Amino acid sequence: MPDSVTKKIAGEWLLILSTLGVIGTSTYLKRFPAYNKNDFKVIYILFVFLVIIKGLERTNFLQAVAYRFRKGERLGLKLILFTGLLSIFVTNDVALLTIVPLTLTLDLNNKALLVVLETLAANAASPLTPFGNPQNLFLYYYYDLHALEFIEAIAPLCVVTMLLIFLVGWKKTRAAQQDNNIANATLGWKSYGYVCLFITFVLAVLRLLPLWIGTIVILYTLLFDRKSFSIDWLLLATFLAFFGLTDNIMNMVSFHLENGLQVFLYSALGSQVISNVPSALLFADFTNNWKALLWGVSVGGFGSLLGSLASLISYRLYRLKEDGGDFF
Repeated sequence: MPDSVTKKIAGEWLLILSTLGVIGTSTYLKRFPAYNKNDFKVIYILFVFLVIIKGLERTNFLQAVAYRFRKGERLGLKLILFTGLLSIFVTNDVALLTIVPLTLTLDLNNKALLVVLETLAANAASPLTPFGNPQNLFLYYYYDLHALEFIEAIAPLCVVTMLLIFLVGWKKTRAAQQDNNIANATLGWKSYGYVCLFITFVLAVLRLLPLWIGTIVILYTLLFDRKSFSIDWLLLATFLAFFGLTDNIMNMVSFHLENGLQVFLYSALGSQVISNVPSALLFADFTNNWKALLWGVSVGGFGSLLGSLASLISYRLYRLKEDGGDFF
């Protein structure tokens, strides 16, 4: 088998394992996984965001942002904090899909550490809002929560973890950093179109606009920029496989959790095995204690590489750049 094929298979180990898990559990249960509307809603939202970010990257928007970031003190720290801020509004996945390629484009020292800190910042700040990450979206819709009660429940964790990341970032980044290798990019009407679509779809996720607004993104891309559909389809396939595996697991075991500490520990530890998105999906059917579950899957994102799919995104982007490939 060629080395390139072996490397590709190894790079998709999570998708392969989750798919095998779906096949194995479906065979055992003699049933196909039952996907619900929330599963497809999360995948749909991620798909639209991926297309938008791809469009922004293809139309030189990221390069233009890189040009603005090329000078100034504490450039690395600014990137870390901006990642956290962006993740609050556009999900940790999208924030990392935006900032990590930008970071790897700039002329900075110790990019590996910087990407790690950006990933931690995304995982730390994103739980603050219902649309900050996929599991938040699921829990927000599943438990029919109000935005304010959601934010109040998780804010202490976000504040403390972001403060710690800020202190580490302050210590590890240079007092002054500059990049001279990025040329200013000219933005065309397509780029501004994607910016408008980005803002519009964020409003849709906030429930200020209907989610079908995302179809405008799809139509826009079909008409004017079809190459922006060259997204990470395997990432979406991984989410789909996880949702199916979780549904099968729920049909294999039966228990109910109400103790907050148990919910927190089980969901945090479960995140290390199946990631925090599937962990949220799995334990939501076994508990009404959404606050403990929210804390558990949020803390679980800081563990192993599997703990958060956002961490896998950063890893994939970094490895791809190290291997000399394109970002998407």
